[in-house]
Amino acid sequence: METVGRFILRLLLVPLGAMVAVTIAMLVLLAAHWNEAAALAGASRDLQEQWLLALVISGPVLAFLLSLSAAFSLMSAAIGVLISETFAIRSWIFHAANGGLAAWIGWSLTQDLRDEYRFLTEPKILVAAGLAGGLAYWLVAGWSAGFWKPMSRAQSP
Repeated sequence: METVGRFILRLLLVPLGAMVAVTIAMLVLLAAHWNEAAALAGASRDLQEQWLLALVISGPVLAFLLSLSAAFSLMSAAIGVLISETFAIRSWIFHAANGGLAAWIGWSLTQDLRDEYRFLTEPKILVAAGLAGGLAYWLVAGWSAGFWKPMSRAQSP
């Protein structure tokens, strides 16, 4: 019964950890590109008046293209999470490296996108965001990875 309870706990913690990791990684990317985003917002008075039209026209296309990069990153991160859950790897270094490697893989597989959009050109920022996301995942779910291997507890006589 304890194994079933731990399995259900892992089914809840792993997706929650993934959501927190993606949120933290996006916040790191936003903080790193804050000056560029502010420069785009204040680029031209005429463009500021047309922002809603530009967002409606280009927003879905840009979101779709960026989601491809995120999908590559998330799929490679999911493989690392599956490995950590299978072998009960609870090291923060493993999870941080998994996030950084996943971000780099997502960046390297989307060469056409990064040439077109200037926010995706710097791999150091994306890897740093992946490292932060990996640490966030570890804080939520990675420190207790592996549903079949419970955390160490006091041995009874």
